[in-house]
Parts: sequence; structure tokens; C-alpha cells
Amino acid sequence: MEFKFTAEHEALRTEVRTFLKQSIPAGPGPARPTSQENWPEQMDFLRKLAARKWVAPAWPVQYGGLGWSHINQMIFSEELAYAGAPDAGRVFNVGMIGPTLIVHGSEAQKRQHLPRITSGDVVWCQGYSEPGSGSDLASLQTRATRDGDDYVVNGQKIWTTGAHHADWCFLLVRTNPDAPKHKGISFLLADMKSPGISVRPIVNMAGYHEFNEVFFEDVRVPVANRVGEENNGWYVAMTLLDFERSNVASIAANQRTLELLAGYIREHRPGGDYRAVLRHRLADLWTANETGRLLSYRTAWMQESGLVANYEASVIKVFATELAQQITNFGLGLLGPQGTLEPDSRHALWDGIIEKGHLSNVSPTIYSGSSEIQRNIIATRGLGLPRD
Repeated sequence: MEFKFTAEHEALRTEVRTFLKQSIPAGPGPARPTSQENWPEQMDFLRKLAARKWVAPAWPVQYGGLGWSHINQMIFSEELAYAGAPDAGRVFNVGMIGPTLIVHGSEAQKRQHLPRITSGDVVWCQGYSEPGSGSDLASLQTRATRDGDDYVVNGQKIWTTGAHHADWCFLLVRTNPDAPKHKGISFLLADMKSPGISVRPIVNMAGYHEFNEVFFEDVRVPVANRVGEENNGWYVAMTLLDFERSNVASIAANQRTLELLAGYIREHRPGGDYRAVLRHRLADLWTANETGRLLSYRTAWMQESGLVANYEASVIKVFATELAQQITNFGLGLLGPQGTLEPDSRHALWDGIIEKGHLSNVSPTIYSGSSEIQRNIIATRGLGLPRD
């Protein structure tokens, strides 16, 4: 399959690149997809996007979008990731809860939440994982008990990215403890200012505060904030995960890192057999990343054609996240001790992004469904293999 962009596509790419050069400072490398640092600057960038209706340009016009095609959205996302543009919560707002509400939300929920996302007024976080329920998400134990027009929620969520900045949380709760574990789950929208919600920070091994624990103690959530039918939230959640796994951003960020490493090799010109080994290894990684780019383009093409990209999204999720680890591992070996320096060291190259990337690239192969889970999806839904 050969992908060719039209003149209109290329014009859009040029427009986005020009905007990014004017709107964000030039940095040595890509931003991390879920970065929570420098939050005021991130929100400032979000407002610049909102002014152009570029927060979620592929959404319908009535919800604050521009009705862009899937291909245009892919080009936009690719350019933002390559430029290291601040995320400002868009991975959750635009990449997860927004599309899910468009598919499953009530009209009242769409009118309340979608325009506030596209205007840059609210930020969301995701309440899925629990201390005992990670990869086996359906074993979650956070309870929601019906009390008149409210649910009363009790429990704990963990690894909640951005909860310390979020205005709202979409979460999974168990509403029928006697049903099979996939059948008794509901999908709720909770205002993070609700009484009974508390947030405790978790600093990851890269030194970043992205994750949090979130505790729910007798938190009242209106029944009107349930998305989909009661006890049918698992299927709403799986719709959201398909949106979460199908993006080109990781590939674009990988490309930026590969270009930095190629420039380092050209500048330092290691000699002899070692230079040949480095060139061949870099070529392998570069070729793999181009393969990932085509996989991402294929997913966008399928969506543009009205096809459902399900296991295809799992393919690119596994491929891109594991490749990111391989690239930063190669970078550490190439830079040697200098590659292990923290950003605050005056000897660190590129603000220490290789060291930080090496540590930060572990979690993407786990969150949104671990690589093992993705391979099971590929095996059963893609290859038709039996589950047992």
C-alpha cells in the first residue's frame, strides 16, 4: 500500500508547522505524551489551540471542532508530537473521553462536556487502575451504590495521570458485585471538586509527578453522570481504549529522538568497525520507525474508510511503545556515561532527554493494556486464534 498526501494535506501540514514554530519554544527533543510539568505553560498553549478551534479539530462543529477528516487529524497529531508540543491533558480530553462521549454519551452529556473540552476550559483524568486491578481491570473493586438520584462511590484508584490538575474524572465502578466481573461495571463522570475525593501524589522513577492515588470516600455522583447503561460500562471502557491506542504521536516522537542520535554520530564520527555497527543499528531502528509510521497511517486510512481499527490499534500500540524503549536503550549505549546525566547537569546532552526517556518509556508498555494483553488481542481478534 502506498500512502500519498494531497496538496490540501501538505498545505495543512505546513500551516500546523508554522503555527508550532510561533507558539512553542524550540527544544532539543519531543515532549512526553502525558507530561504534567510546567502546567501554566501547557494551559497557555491549550488556549492558543482553542483560539483556532484546534483542540479537537476532527470533532463535529456543534461540539467546537472543525469536522476534519481522520487523515487531517493524523497529520495534526503527528506534527504536534514531532514538535514536542505541550499536551495539556489532550491525551485524556481529546484522545479518550471526548470520542467516547460522542459515541456513547447522552445529548445532555455531550452538550455539557464537549464544548468545555474544545474551549480548553476543563481537564480530565482517567480512573481505571486500582491497587489490585491493573492488567486484570475487570477485577476492580471500587463500589458505587445507588441512592436515589445519586451513586455513592467508595474505593481507590491508582496511577491516575494528571489527577492533581484535573477538573473531572471518568472512572469505572462496580455497581453489581454479584454479576460476573465484566457484567457488573458502570462508567461514571465525577467532578474532582466533589466532597470525599482526595489525591495523593506518586513520583515515578524518572522523578516526574504524573501519577497519583485517588481516594473516593462516600462521593456522590449523579446518576445523570453515568455513560451508557448501568452494569454495561465495560463496553464503554473498551471503546475508550480503542481510541487511546490508535495514534501516531509515539512514532513522531521516536523520529525526533532518532534524528538527534543520527546527528550525534555524524558529529563525533566514531571510527572503525564501531562506526559501522552504530550505523547499521541506527538504520534498523529508523526502518522500524518508518514501519510504525505506515501502520499508523493505515489505521487512519481505515477510520477514514469507515472501517473499525481494533486489533490494528493494538499492533501499533505494541510496536511503537516497545520501539521507543529500544531507541532510548540504543541512545544510552551510544552516549555512554553522558547519556545517564539528569537534565539539571550542565554536561547533559539535549536536556537529558535520553536518560529521562529511558526511564519514562517503561510505563507506556504497561498502561492502556500491557504488551501481553495487546498480543492476546492481536492473536484472537486479528489472527483468529482460540482463547485457550
